[in-house]
Amino acid sequence: MIILIAGYGHTGKTLLAQKLLEKLSYPYLSIDHLKMGLIRAGYASLTPESGDEELTAYLWPVLREIIKTNIENHQNLIIEGCYIPFNFADSLPDEYLREIRYVCLIFSKRYIDEHYDDIFKHAQAIERRVCGRDLSISELKAAHQYNAEMCRRYGLTCILVDEQYDINHYVEIVLNIPSLDGGSCRE
Repeated sequence: MIILIAGYGHTGKTLLAQKLLEKLSYPYLSIDHLKMGLIRAGYASLTPESGDEELTAYLWPVLREIIKTNIENHQNLIIEGCYIPFNFADSLPDEYLREIRYVCLIFSKRYIDEHYDDIFKHAQAIERRVCGRDLSISELKAAHQYNAEMCRRYGLTCILVDEQYDINHYVEIVLNIPSLDGGSCRE
C-alpha cells in the first residue's frame, strides 16, 4: 500500500507520516528531502524558493515512478509533501490506484483564526528545519480553501482540522481510508 499525505505547509504532514511509520512500520519519504537532494546535487535547475507549480511539475514524474516501482514490488511506502498534484490519479492506471490511499490535511478558517500562532510554533514538531516565511492569516486561509476545493473537484479525501489538532484521530482516519474513495472531508 502507498499512502500519500498532502497539504499546505505546516499542516503536520511529517508528523502524520511519522505516526503512521510507528504504527505500521512502513518507511516514509519526505518530498522535501527528495527536492533538496536533487537541488543540492545539481540535478535540478530549481531552488528551494521555486514556485509550487514548478516544483510539482519537476518532482511528480519521479514520485510517480517511485510509487509504481513500490507497488510492482509489493512494498509499502508513505510519501508526504506539498508536491503531489491534485490530478495525480490521471497519470496512474487503475491497477496502481487500487493500492494508493490519499489524504490532504486542511485547516478550517476557524482553526486558523484560533490557532494561527500555534501553526508556526509547531512547524518543527518532527524535524529541525529552516521554516519558510510566515504567511498572513488571509493567505493561509486562501491556501487551505484552495486545497479543499481541489480535493472536492478531484474526489480526494481530506482531513479537516477544525477545533483541535488530534494526530491520533488522524492516524485512525488514514488507516480506514479505502483506495481513492470518492473523497470527503473528515473531522
